[in-house]
Amino acid sequence: MKSPMSAFDLLAVFLIALFALANSIYTIHQTEQALVLRFGEPAPGRSLVTDPGLHMKLPFIETVVFIDNRILDLETAKQEVLASDNNRIEVDAFLRYRIVAPLRFYQQVRTTEGAESALSNVLNSAVRRVLSEANLPQIVRDQRAQLMVKIRDQVEQEASKFGLSIVDVRIRRADLPRQISEKVFSRMQTERAREAADFRAQGSEQAQKITAKADRDVVVLRANAQQEADQLRGQGEAERNRIFAEAYGKDPEFFAFWRSMQAYEAGLKSSDTRMVLSPNSDFFRYFGKPSGAPEPKAASIK
Repeated sequence: MKSPMSAFDLLAVFLIALFALANSIYTIHQTEQALVLRFGEPAPGRSLVTDPGLHMKLPFIETVVFIDNRILDLETAKQEVLASDNNRIEVDAFLRYRIVAPLRFYQQVRTTEGAESALSNVLNSAVRRVLSEANLPQIVRDQRAQLMVKIRDQVEQEASKFGLSIVDVRIRRADLPRQISEKVFSRMQTERAREAADFRAQGSEQAQKITAKADRDVVVLRANAQQEADQLRGQGEAERNRIFAEAYGKDPEFFAFWRSMQAYEAGLKSSDTRMVLSPNSDFFRYFGKPSGAPEPKAASIK
């Protein structure tokens, strides 16, 4: 008869079974997909597992490779590109990709690091190839979107060989090298300064023309106003003289009295001027008699 298994043997069997069970269970997260390999080759019928959750595999003879199923980013180093108009441009580009054929991906590049290394070379080559056929204005402003689409299509053709799909390619920056940028900026400053000087000269010329015209108009307006004032003054004086003549013709004595009153008002003002006149002067004739008639001369005695 065989001897019954000892406690040590039972413990060993239990540990072996537990270890085998642990090696036959694996978990897939929502951000992953799994590639099941049997002795390094895809397991027949279930090489790719995409459903998240708990899954089983044959222990010890099957292995699981987890592959990311999210959209991944690839940043490339800045590179210098020669455009079609012989301008050197520093280009900073990046792309987004995802793994769509896990088995091909594993067979070609194994890991995301290997995929990014391959894609980096492909992206740099596509950027240089596409941008070398465009000039600086097209790259910077006119056809930037179309050029990025063209780069993405070219990268997509190469990326499909690695089981990858390109979601998007973007040119983050496309600038002239620093030395050339400084020269261009200096040239732009000089050009703008020259244009500003031209505008100032034109403005000064226009200001002088406007000032000269305004001065000429002022002289003409003043001359016309002076002429009109002289004419009105002459007309007023003529009208005054006419009124005086009519008044004098109607009552010569009253007119003579009124003129004498004006003479008194003008001549007898408070001032430092002194006049010495005879009381019998015609100037004071209205002081003696209101009528202003001269005194009769006394008859001479023979």
